[in-house]
This record gives sequence, C-alpha cells and structure tokens, in this order.
Amino acid sequence: MIFSSVFFIFAFLPVVMLCYYGQHVLLKNRLRNLTLLVASYLFYLFGAPDFILFLAGSSLFDYAMGRFMDRFAGRKRLWLTLSIVVNLGLLAWFKYANFMVAQTAGQLARAGIDLSGWEAVALPVGISFFTFQKLSYTIDVYRGRCRPIANVIDFCMYVALFPQLVAGPIVRFRDIHDQIDNRVESWNRFHAGAMRFCWGLSKKVILADTCGRFADLIFGLSPAGLDTKTAWLGALAYTLQIYLDFSAYSDMAIGLGMLFGFRFLENFNRPYSAVSLTDFWRRWHISLSSWFRDYLYIPLGGSRKGGPRTYLNLALVFLLCGFWHGANWTFAAWGAYHGLFLVFERMTGLRRFSPNRLRGLRRLLTLTVVVCGWVIFRCDDLGQAGHFFTAMFSLTSLEMPAALVDLMNLKNTVLMLCSATALILPSGAMDAEPWIDNRQLLATMAGIVLFMVLLPWCVAIISSGTQNPFIYYRF
Repeated sequence: MIFSSVFFIFAFLPVVMLCYYGQHVLLKNRLRNLTLLVASYLFYLFGAPDFILFLAGSSLFDYAMGRFMDRFAGRKRLWLTLSIVVNLGLLAWFKYANFMVAQTAGQLARAGIDLSGWEAVALPVGISFFTFQKLSYTIDVYRGRCRPIANVIDFCMYVALFPQLVAGPIVRFRDIHDQIDNRVESWNRFHAGAMRFCWGLSKKVILADTCGRFADLIFGLSPAGLDTKTAWLGALAYTLQIYLDFSAYSDMAIGLGMLFGFRFLENFNRPYSAVSLTDFWRRWHISLSSWFRDYLYIPLGGSRKGGPRTYLNLALVFLLCGFWHGANWTFAAWGAYHGLFLVFERMTGLRRFSPNRLRGLRRLLTLTVVVCGWVIFRCDDLGQAGHFFTAMFSLTSLEMPAALVDLMNLKNTVLMLCSATALILPSGAMDAEPWIDNRQLLATMAGIVLFMVLLPWCVAIISSGTQNPFIYYRF
C-alpha cells in the first residue's frame, strides 16, 4: 500500500483514524498503541504479506535483546552482539544474496558449483529502514542512553509504525520514547498534520512524478540518442525528482505522525542550497546521515585519530552508505564518489570556510557535484553512467527525440519550472513549526489552496493511474 493511492487516502486512513480516536473517547487511550500496531501490520500486509511474520518476529527478537540487557546486565555485550549480527545478517541475506550469486556464479561454475537453480531472494519492503531503527534501539540501550521498553506492544508499534515503516525517516527510539506513552493529540496538531500530508502528496504526485517522466524517458534512451542538452535535462530532472519524491514521502510521514500525536524529526533541510558536500549531508536524508555518524563513523574513531584515519573512516562510511541503498555497483560508486569529495573537503580545509564566503559560486559547484552523483545513482550500471557523462561533457548536439518533444508541453514545462525552484531556495533552516503556526490568515490561505485545489488535483491524477511509485520504496 502506498500513501498516494485512493484506497489509502479514502479508506485505510479514515478507518484507522476512526478506530484510533474512537478508543480515545471510549477507552481514554488505553488501546491507542495497540490500535496503531494492528493498523501498521495491516498496512504492511497489503504491500508485503509474505513478510509480515518476519517483521513481527524480528521485532520480538530485538525486544527480547533489550529486556535481556536490563535483566542480565553482565552480558550486555553478548545481547548487543547478537542483535547486530542477526539484524545485519538478515539485511545482508535479503538485500545482497542475489547480487553475490550474480557476481560469483561464473567463478563457482568453473569450480564445479552449479547455481543455475538458484531461486531469487525476495526483498522485504522497508527492511533497510526498520533494521536501522531496531539497531538504534539496542545500541542505545547498551550505551545507557535509554531504558529498555517494558511493553512488547509499544515496542512492536514503534518498529512498525506505518507512517515511516516503508521508507523512513529512520526514527530513533530515544527521539520518541517519551511520545509512545505521553504524546498529546490536539486539533492544532491534527490540522497541521493534515496540511503537511497534503503538501507532501502534492509534491509527489504533481511535481516529482512530472520530473520523473522526463528522467525515465531520457535515462531510457540509447547512448546514440543522447546529446549534451538532453543528458543535462535528464540529470537535472532526476535531481529534482529524487528530492521532491523522497522529501514528499518524509512530509507525508511526518504529517501522518502528527495526526496521531507524534513529532518526527525533519529529514530534509533544503539540501540543494548547500555550499559544500559536508553541508549537503547535513541537509539530505538527515535521519540516515546522522545514523551513520552516530553508530558507525564515531565508533570507528571519527575525526579523533588523525587525518589519515579520518579519511579512511569517511570513505568507509560512505561506501557502506552507498551499499545500504542497494545491491548494485552504481550505488557503491555513488557512495565512494561522495566519500572522496568529503575527504577532499577535509584535506583542503574547504569545509571550514565561512558559509557566506563565495556563497553563490560554492552553491553552484556543490550542486554540479551532486547532480553528477545522481547520474551514477540513477543509471542501471556503470557502463550506462559512462555513456551519460560522455554525453553531458562532450558538447554534442542532436535533434531532440520526438517522445521528449511531445512530453515538453506547456503544462509539463510549467511544472518542471516550478520544481526547479528547489534548486534556488535560500539556505534558511526548515522546521515543522510553520505547519502548526496559528496565524489565521496564512493558515486559512494555505488550507484553501491545499484542500480545495491541490488535493482534488492529486486525487484526479491518482485516479488516472499515471503516478509513479516512491523511489525509496525499493530500498
């Protein structure tokens, strides 16, 4: 099930809210976490029925590890090690088994091992996200940063909470543990959540999917059909698509959380206004970059053990960040690419420049590096990426493909230009407060536009069946 579907918006979500607020009135919130747990499992059941027991079983396992750390404190390291090994082992199996078989089948065949009968391993939806959530819990319990949760229903609800279950943001237990029992629902928060959800839906369905149609068409062209202007258009279209698509999902997840009284941390902060790659990773997919920083980079030594060790740590972390996104050499290359630029910024001292020094030039250079990185990320293999870069930087000119000419009608062109404002937004901080601001005129105008104009437009597009799935669903 996806958020941008008629069934979710007009059937699943209203029923869940009716049940949730019904028990709020009748039972004074005694079953609100159980209600959300059942709703979350039903949500997952619609999209990945074969793995619902895996989700529940893995949650029970990490709940037990947390309890064991509390009751058998002398063996805390053992329970943490079991949690890490089991979670990362399962993630590696489901995500990388097929990749490893494909990479080694030829060599194994020459050694007499036949893998022709290998059955592809299916990937549980959202495994990268809920695995990292569970690991953040057991690691923080081990470190003493939070107490292990006593109620198994509360813990399973935290892991499976449907707004962020499939594609994040990665919600750490220590960030919301107080909200599990003590959150307060209010009309202001509910209204703000509904507005945030509708804003995310509009970004996804109207803007991101329009950019996606350009990107899909251009990245699907043969190398012979690519010239410089077409390649750059495709690269920029995908740059806009992946930001608008993923930030839209985060907006919708944060908005849905607010409907039920939760406050999730922001996951994006205008990343294309960054003045360096270091700044970019403080703004892009914040929940993932901060997870790698706190649970991998710092434990490896961070920047405390001298320059060479710092550079090695950065390169390793971003290589693993690339592989986290998927089992493909393009993801590894994308991670290594970002790691190398981050190392370069540290070696040259560029990351210590004042943010206002040569801001315009640095934003342009950073954006160019990021756009080229997205080309690697989007291509099916490194060979395609090489052809795409050749077209981007060879200054060639060909007649524009007829399908692309047809796509560049007035509506799509206007929507692409609206999307492109993401590239020129100022770098000021973005937080959730404007969504719960009580200034009547601004709130009323935003509500009219969102609920009376953009929401019906989104529903019409969704009903036509032309929207694309969320990009990060496959991770």
